[in-house]
Amino acid sequence: MKTTWWLGVCCAMLASFFLSCTVPVRNALENTAIQTIVLCGTSVVAFVATVMLIPFVKPMCLKRGLGGKDINKNGTELIPESLGIVPGVVYLTCVILYQPFFGDKLGNFNAGLLSCCMMLLLGFSDDVLDLRWRIKIALSALATLPLLAGYTGSTYISLPTPLHSVLGITCVNLGALYYVYMLLVGVFCTNSINIYAGVNGLEVSQSVVIGCGVACYNLIEIYLEHDVGGYHRLSLFLVLPFITASLGLLWHNWYPSRVFVGDSYTYFAGMTLAVVGILGHFSKTLMLLFIPEVINFLLSVPQLIGIIPCPRHRLPKLNPETGKLGYVQQYTLINTVLYLVGPKHEHTLVIILTLFQVFCVVCALSIRYFVAPILFGTVL
Repeated sequence: MKTTWWLGVCCAMLASFFLSCTVPVRNALENTAIQTIVLCGTSVVAFVATVMLIPFVKPMCLKRGLGGKDINKNGTELIPESLGIVPGVVYLTCVILYQPFFGDKLGNFNAGLLSCCMMLLLGFSDDVLDLRWRIKIALSALATLPLLAGYTGSTYISLPTPLHSVLGITCVNLGALYYVYMLLVGVFCTNSINIYAGVNGLEVSQSVVIGCGVACYNLIEIYLEHDVGGYHRLSLFLVLPFITASLGLLWHNWYPSRVFVGDSYTYFAGMTLAVVGILGHFSKTLMLLFIPEVINFLLSVPQLIGIIPCPRHRLPKLNPETGKLGYVQQYTLINTVLYLVGPKHEHTLVIILTLFQVFCVVCALSIRYFVAPILFGTVL
């Protein structure tokens, strides 16, 4: 029954795509109201499809040996892993339907989807093959290349207002260096979510909060009529189905987790957020939304570069008597929070970390709209 339902949805979406390619329908789809209805409808479908498909895919993963034990609960039962492949496939299927909306930006659109697809494949490959870190970084850089090739925005950066009179210029053209910066953004986003993990629901919840921050920023820019080239609209269309598909995964991954997302989701989520930021032409603002991930990365640097030994899992320690997670001397934001607030139940800990992510997103948007005008004179 579930298989029949899913095949029906796929056939309907495929028929919708081919129908949208006809001239009369394409002209109708240029209507903003219709585009909004399609966006909202496919976003709902992304959530429902993810929620319903995961129970169908779970036994398949276990049958192929894709499962693991929940270390934070001393569990002995195998929990299906790599279920991030489901929202990834659902997301790509839904977003492909938006192609008729962006005929003038089809190169950007397809480049972004190609990067997302490559990272989803890399993440699933890592779940199966357990790739080494140097290979992961190299492949994530490779997956960013289509996105850079499709980038059509400016390579100029604005200088702070006090420097205008000193240097006699208001902006600097970084040229090829700007592409290097965007490459580093792509690599950072894909790997930062992967290393900021370890408690039920954290990978997905942080991605949803960042995605909501991106959506809010796009809506504000559109409302303020700053979306001259339509790039914020493109970013909004790409991020909303990601949020809802991720919420469908969170339905199963929230504490107590019934599935593990695997690297399939963390790499896919990171690249998708990089795509919406770069194609939306706000990669610098995107980095403000990643404040907790930046903090976690900076804390992790001594272990990541080998100065301090880095075990495979840098998780807190479970106290079997209290059922709480306690601080261990591993250089992560999770352990830092436990050091500051004391032992916490896993459910409480993930709520604290998610609320911190929300707080940082609010701070990021406040910086963008209240501090940036003071430093740069205007918000572009």
